[in-house]
Amino acid sequence: QVRLVESGGGSVQAGGSLRLSCTASTDTYRSNSIGWFRQPPGKEREGVARFYRPTDSTYYAGSVKGRFTISKDSAKKTVHLQMDSLKPEDTAMYYCAAGPYYATTFADFRYWGQGTQVTVSS
Repeated sequence: QVRLVESGGGSVQAGGSLRLSCTASTDTYRSNSIGWFRQPPGKEREGVARFYRPTDSTYYAGSVKGRFTISKDSAKKTVHLQMDSLKPEDTAMYYCAAGPYYATTFADFRYWGQGTQVTVSS
């Protein structure tokens, strides 16, 4: 059973920073690629950042590249999303997600946490 729990959302002014955390169950962390998605109000869910598990390479959506950083703490089975230089358009529900070990695209991800809200005001 895939288990993902997000934390760290909140409200911040434009230009500020937030760090999201996703804690996975042991099996989920070991057997899956982990990533972050977001769903802005009234829009489709979109991939933000992800790991490619076999090599731990990182991939980012163009809209967040250079501002967001995905990282992990294997001892705690936790994946973080550091979000800097936040913009109002980053406002969304953010979801931690798990995909197959060899997932090569955001479309491969199939399992989701409950989400955490991020609101950026101008």
